[in-house]
Amino acid sequence: MKNYQTAVRFAALMASLMSLTVALSDVANAADAEIKRPNILFAFADDWGRYASAYAKIEPGGPSDIVSTPNFDRIANEGVLFRNAFVNAPSCTPCRSSLLSGQYFWRTGRAAILQGAIWDGSVPSYPLILNEAGYHIGHTYKVWSPGSPANAPYGAAKFAYNKHGSKFNGFSQRVSGARDIERAKQSLLEEVRGNFRDFLGTRKNDEPLCYWFGPTNCHRKWIQGSGAELWGLKPDDLKGKLPSFLPDVHVVREDFADYLGEAMAFDAALGVLIEELDRIGELDNTLIAVSGDHGIPGFPNGKCNLYDFGAAVPLAIRWPGKAPAGRVVDDFVCLPDLAPTFLEAGGEKPLAVMTGSSLLSVLASEKSGQVDQSRDAVIVGRERHVAAARTGNLPYPQRAIRTKDFLYIRNFKPDRWPMGIGPGHGAPTAPMPSLNVLTNNTFAAFGDLDASPTKAWIATHPKQADGRFFNIAFGRRPEEELFDLSTDSDQAKNVAKDEAYSAVREELSKRLMKVLKETGDPRVTGDGTTFDKPPFSGEWKRPQRKPPAKQKK
Repeated sequence: MKNYQTAVRFAALMASLMSLTVALSDVANAADAEIKRPNILFAFADDWGRYASAYAKIEPGGPSDIVSTPNFDRIANEGVLFRNAFVNAPSCTPCRSSLLSGQYFWRTGRAAILQGAIWDGSVPSYPLILNEAGYHIGHTYKVWSPGSPANAPYGAAKFAYNKHGSKFNGFSQRVSGARDIERAKQSLLEEVRGNFRDFLGTRKNDEPLCYWFGPTNCHRKWIQGSGAELWGLKPDDLKGKLPSFLPDVHVVREDFADYLGEAMAFDAALGVLIEELDRIGELDNTLIAVSGDHGIPGFPNGKCNLYDFGAAVPLAIRWPGKAPAGRVVDDFVCLPDLAPTFLEAGGEKPLAVMTGSSLLSVLASEKSGQVDQSRDAVIVGRERHVAAARTGNLPYPQRAIRTKDFLYIRNFKPDRWPMGIGPGHGAPTAPMPSLNVLTNNTFAAFGDLDASPTKAWIATHPKQADGRFFNIAFGRRPEEELFDLSTDSDQAKNVAKDEAYSAVREELSKRLMKVLKETGDPRVTGDGTTFDKPPFSGEWKRPQRKPPAKQKK
């Protein structure tokens, strides 16, 4: 009997131990799942403003109505779509400097300008921080420009995956006129796939991934008529959908449609990256963020301008299990916020020097609309874009604050020409360059506005609409600009001198200057002339092209 009772007790004890073992195993597995760090994929299109079919659904009536971006839309639908995302600077290099460092661009030294920029190695860069923390990092195409492997924060050759080529960057140039357009498109998408697979294949020991995909196909110049030829976009479907500061004529509509075609090409490449993550079973363990580095190039008020047309960008973030899906968020986001977001997602503490704020609490919320009440504004600005745009290589210094209801801009040097000098506008009066020259040579006149059919049409039709379009594109601007977005979504009517808005103007001016001073902006600290002096201005010269070397016989 005793032996039987002992056996029963022993069996019960073993069962208890097995249950405890299973429970402990479950706890351990749960802990492992909890601490497993996500992959981070950042798809960042050069010169892509806020144009995607996901935005047409929430803000119909604009250019997004005719574009189709199913892969961006998927990220938005399965994650979070941001309605109010802005760059810190609508110029490639300072935008990327601020994004990589998580700081306002004016805190990044010579990386705050385009031509002549140098990356200060003491400025932190989120990919390198994640690399030190055990992430496998890599990039394809453009990250920081005009950096080289010697001074770029993320451009060292060991992190670059471009072995399959960089032809995708000239998408319409490569595909337009091809005998088999679909086959030509697929060839470029396979280049994207091959470069990404190379990156995936070099991961060791299941390291988490941090990948930057940065094609430049949305940058000028694309092939005229490619939007219709390659993507079936009919330019005249944009009639009545362009902002009021653009002439609603066929050549401008066609230019815009061609640009939207390049956005569709970028979206197709994004689909390849999603397919590859799904193929290796990593899609749902990946935080995917998709955005662009500023607004449309070659159009007035776009690239190099602080209006929404130049500074507003798309942003969608998908993170299964962490970011409840299907939400449209109104919180104001400045792209430097992404660096601390990626660091925190990867288990790293954002650095105290970062002025950007992590979005993790916004992503984790289940709310749509305004989630974090403190995210009610963004600060944007610029200094020098094209060096030779103005005499002495001087910048055009601007800062702005954008809230839900207003955009306030401070132009620190209203005597300078915003888009650079041109005949009779800071340069000796002379005939305006020809239509062909203005379409193809950015530096022929008004160098901060990229060469384009739109620029050429406006410059050669100076009296259209009593000169309004020409003045918007190339004219000087007052020291202060204020736009009431409740009645002026195109930001076309400056009410800064309207007495009815004096209190708003003063409030926004004080708020803007407070942020600039607190973050050490050289434009408002000291004598305010740092960016007007070497090495920021006056020293850069456009490199001379060397004649081609003679071929050996």
